[in-house]
Amino acid sequence: MAEQPLLKKTRKKGGFKALPFILGNDALEKMATYGVTTNMILYLVNEYHMEMTTASNILFLWTAANNSMPIIGAGIADSYLGRFYTIGLGSIVYLMGMVLLWLTTFIAQARPPPCDQSSDSCSPPMFLQSMVLCSSLGLISVGAGGIRASSMAFGADQLENEDDKENSGVGESYFSWYYTLYMFAILMGLTCVVYVQDNMGWKIGFGFAFVLMMFGTVSFFLASPFYVQVQTNTSLMAGLFQVVMASFRNRHFKLPSDTATNIIYYHKNGPAPGFPSSKLRFLNKACIIRDPQKDLMPDGRARDPWRLCTVDQVEDLKALLRVVPIWSTGMIMFVNLSQTSFPVLQAAATNRRITSGFTIPAASLGTITFLTVIVWVALKDSVLLPLASRVMGRPVHISTTRRMGIGIFLSSLAMSVTAAVESIRRGRAIKEGNNSEHHLISALWLVPQNCLFGLTDGFNDIAQSEFYFSELPKSMSSIASNLSGLGFAVGSLLASFVMNMVDSISKAGGHQSWISTDINKGHYDYYYLVLAGLSLANMVYYVVCRRAYGPLKAERRGVTEKEDEF
Repeated sequence: MAEQPLLKKTRKKGGFKALPFILGNDALEKMATYGVTTNMILYLVNEYHMEMTTASNILFLWTAANNSMPIIGAGIADSYLGRFYTIGLGSIVYLMGMVLLWLTTFIAQARPPPCDQSSDSCSPPMFLQSMVLCSSLGLISVGAGGIRASSMAFGADQLENEDDKENSGVGESYFSWYYTLYMFAILMGLTCVVYVQDNMGWKIGFGFAFVLMMFGTVSFFLASPFYVQVQTNTSLMAGLFQVVMASFRNRHFKLPSDTATNIIYYHKNGPAPGFPSSKLRFLNKACIIRDPQKDLMPDGRARDPWRLCTVDQVEDLKALLRVVPIWSTGMIMFVNLSQTSFPVLQAAATNRRITSGFTIPAASLGTITFLTVIVWVALKDSVLLPLASRVMGRPVHISTTRRMGIGIFLSSLAMSVTAAVESIRRGRAIKEGNNSEHHLISALWLVPQNCLFGLTDGFNDIAQSEFYFSELPKSMSSIASNLSGLGFAVGSLLASFVMNMVDSISKAGGHQSWISTDINKGHYDYYYLVLAGLSLANMVYYVVCRRAYGPLKAERRGVTEKEDEF
């Protein structure tokens, strides 16, 4: 399958002058989304009178949608619309969803009536009210999918030079600093947006998020003359399915030995020398020319592309399938990282007062996680690796797969620390029998676990994107940039499943559920220990998958022979 050709440049475009508008729009979307998402558990519980498990399930599903839509958007961007139009359309749809969510704060009929204080009873949301709410969240997910699908890859497109070679800024540093901006945007969402919601109400808080996204969308479209746009490859997604179909239709064909010299393989320019790789050999049946008279047209093209595919198409699908086992190891890690609702309850049950007039919002304590990522990236790229290279006298590099493994281990450690802190917090709260600030543990107890989650993200999530970009063909760059998000989506669904299982098992026989709306009556420490155990098992699974994968593409080419990896 041919790589995407660049559009002819009739004038200088792109470069660093185009990046602020692309990445700025992406950053403002994340700032608005995370600022709203983090506090949404309080909006659902307090304004829609939902139980903790119901509200958490909605948020898990919403998180899954936010992270799965980009992979769909990536396929559309690479094969049909292109990255510019995918981001632009996504921005418009996002604004529609944010407006609808904002309207739920103005229209009283869009929410259940206030609770009856005399009888302490609350009415649940009606079907139509739930549909309006879910529709707004759905539109936000679709819009976010369009923006996130292509922003990273579209930014990289701007750094292409006239020879179609990437500038030195595209690579590990580009991805690292992209994620630094990503984390900084989330940090601003968890502070500024959350603070406005907590202190000025939901109307102004959601309106503030809408204004941020409106500014990003307008500036993105105004800068359109500067962008370098890459032509779409309409055969990309169809080509992958063609390989699957051709392999199935030719399944009865016996594969020749690797030493056979009389076998002709089909390449993009017709029959030519060159063998497909020996990995996943059953797919090679899709590109073998058995009878040139029947399989090929006079001009050398395949008569039936659903029965005969090019070697490049086969190798593209192999590359995608080969990364799937390692991709799957990130799902359990993302189960831990998607636990956004429960940490807010835990933080709300601590002493967060800084001065007599200022208390840190419970949702804002998550900023520690993202500050840790920013600090880690800055130290790694600017201090640690340059210092290690100077000491060793040669370039020092931490491989992507090594960093992914470290991140998975840190994920298990972070969940274990969270369980220990929650056990201490709950024990003291029950012992004191009072929730006054004097008896609550300090919010500083939550700093270590948040730092560990930040290091988890800094090691694993950044390395995942680098891994997919380096191992997959360039024609799949948008898909590569969103595979990590797809893992987060599946992880959110798994998190919902695990939470429901723990809830059902723990409350069997009339016992109090570990996952209770009243955090002191529940046993979130036990729940966290379950997640820590799953993470340890995932660590073993990752080691097995990494060994089965074999050498990385750069290692196979001998690029890393002069570098130290540790």
